Amino acid sequence: MIVRPVSSGAWALGLVAVAASACGGGPCSAPPEVSSLELAAARDKYPKLADWCLVDPPVTAGSGTVALHERVEPYALSTPLFSDGALKQRTVWLPPGATATYRDPEVLDFPVGTLITKTFSFAADLRAPTTGIKLVETRILARTGAGWLAIPYTWDAADHEASINLSGDVVPQHYLDENGDARDAMYLIPGATQCGQCHHDEGTERTAPIGPKVRNLNRDYPYAGGSENQLSHLARVGYVTGAPTDLPKLATASDPASGTIEARARAWLESNCAHCHSESGLGSNTALTLWARETSSDKIGICKRPVAAGPASGGRTYDVVPGKPDESILVFRIESVDPSLMMPPIGRSLVDKQGVALVRQWIAEMPGDCP
Repeated sequence: MIVRPVSSGAWALGLVAVAASACGGGPCSAPPEVSSLELAAARDKYPKLADWCLVDPPVTAGSGTVALHERVEPYALSTPLFSDGALKQRTVWLPPGATATYRDPEVLDFPVGTLITKTFSFAADLRAPTTGIKLVETRILARTGAGWLAIPYTWDAADHEASINLSGDVVPQHYLDENGDARDAMYLIPGATQCGQCHHDEGTERTAPIGPKVRNLNRDYPYAGGSENQLSHLARVGYVTGAPTDLPKLATASDPASGTIEARARAWLESNCAHCHSESGLGSNTALTLWARETSSDKIGICKRPVAAGPASGGRTYDVVPGKPDESILVFRIESVDPSLMMPPIGRSLVDKQGVALVRQWIAEMPGDCP
């Protein structure tokens, strides 16, 4: 087994390295073949996360950093989705000899047999997000011959073992955020069927990855052998082929050096909203398209009247009003924690204070006015 450094930060990324450990839970040779796997079979065949031979419990108690098996590659996103302040550790494994191919603007075209994991944890204090961390869940996305399959696992109280949980749960979380403010979240562990509300592929009407797009992967990562661009690294180990030299890059919402206020705000909107608010997403009926690459002011909501908001408009007239964030439906929805009003409608119980402040600043500095 090999173990690589992984991201343990939320808004501000903290990075830690872990040492190699033995496989947790007994003999483990390689991840299973999943081309014909169905959800019902997964419950019987892989009741424990350890059965997948992908990740092990943390080497150091309280680090929240799962250990990785051989050929399991860690990765991070330039701007991740906000999930109530949870820390996230992402990995990908491809069958020997298989490769993912470049596809822009969509997610990389992963081959059948691909296994993606995302481990969620909470730090007691996000000002020191490398200690006092409790694992909550690990989600597996398995690329079968029929499409992607989402399989959630929840960790025990000791962070020793994770068990399959297809029905989901709500787990209260208390922590201090980056400013030292107390936050109390009702964190949702989604059931297997809930995953598709965000991870939705219009073409197959099945679950699909959201984050690993080229523009969101085009950043450096602190691998065991040193910092390296993730796409260059994945190409070097044979996991990605076909990427051109000039690659698109999404701004990092948390990093002022990565782009303008507009670029960072729109990167946040893409990562948190565009998987639904796009031409083919579940929110396509709103006529709102929140990809960072979108150039039409009407499609990104500027002086656009809502199509399907109804009472959720909060009495406001336009999705985005230049110079007036308080009059913008977009801000009203991302600031709400009312389940009937808030956006995104699932995956958070708290407001992303940094993200909302960024969107507010973008709109406040926007020139012009609406009729």
